[in-house]
Amino acid sequence: MSKVCSIFSQMLQLISRTGFDVAVRRHQAERHARGFTSWGQFVAMLFCQLGGAKSLREICGGLAASEGKLRHLGLPEAPPRSTLAYANEHRPWQLYQEVFHQLLAQGQALAAHTFRGQHKFRFKNKLISMDATVIDLCASVFDWAQYRRTKGAVKLHLLLDHNGFLPCYAVITEGKQHEVRVARQLSFTPGTLLVMDRGYNDYHWFFDLTQQGVYFVTRMKENSDYLVVEERELPRRKGLLRDQVICLYQQAREGKECYFRRIEFYDEQQDRVLVFLTNNLKLAAATVAEVYKQRWQIELFFESSTWCTPLDAM
Repeated sequence: MSKVCSIFSQMLQLISRTGFDVAVRRHQAERHARGFTSWGQFVAMLFCQLGGAKSLREICGGLAASEGKLRHLGLPEAPPRSTLAYANEHRPWQLYQEVFHQLLAQGQALAAHTFRGQHKFRFKNKLISMDATVIDLCASVFDWAQYRRTKGAVKLHLLLDHNGFLPCYAVITEGKQHEVRVARQLSFTPGTLLVMDRGYNDYHWFFDLTQQGVYFVTRMKENSDYLVVEERELPRRKGLLRDQVICLYQQAREGKECYFRRIEFYDEQQDRVLVFLTNNLKLAAATVAEVYKQRWQIELFFESSTWCTPLDAM
């Protein structure tokens, strides 16, 4: 007779029980265990997340309905609601922060091995996509997350490292927080190449990035006021229409000497002309266009992060 592990069980196998137990002892997480282990709490709350449970009643009821399958998950029985509530209130959050970093290190090592620690381009600069997405919340339940009159939301700001396609930074703010305000607070290693959409257009910030030795590729606003300094010769590459070195009038009036590249590219699939802006004066124009195309990876990451597993996956 063949034995088949449930999806939930397979996911739990990715977590090192040895590492989890070390974290439990380090943070003294079971001083007030009341017979309910930290691992049991972790299993219950992971079940809550993947099953989309909205209350303690749903969590404990869902686990109780699957009691025959709980022992192979390391949970002897479904916990009472009061026991789970007590654990959620008194267990140190630092325990799960450490478990998260254990899993992140495990994922980074796997990604480095799978992708050989390098993106698809020849340049050696670290390539990072930056974007934000709004996460809808129920305004009546999450009254602190006011977004519109009848809608609640928070905004997830994310940096995606293309060496392995794993996030390297994330922060959650109020839904109304503008992307640029968060971006200005970040610091990057000189030589990093940032890819972002037009929502991040801030020429003062672009000047600061240039001074810090950080490169960027983005879409240029249609109403930008600029002066063409140089028309570059185009290679025979399909889609390339123009490669210009420009300076912005606003920065010139302020006495800031900073040059950018304005690259026009015809997207045949969508039948439209895209205008890219970058402060990297050395990359080939076709490479700049391809780099921006790779920004779609962060959109795919956002889409893939919205799934949930049904309760019967146990």
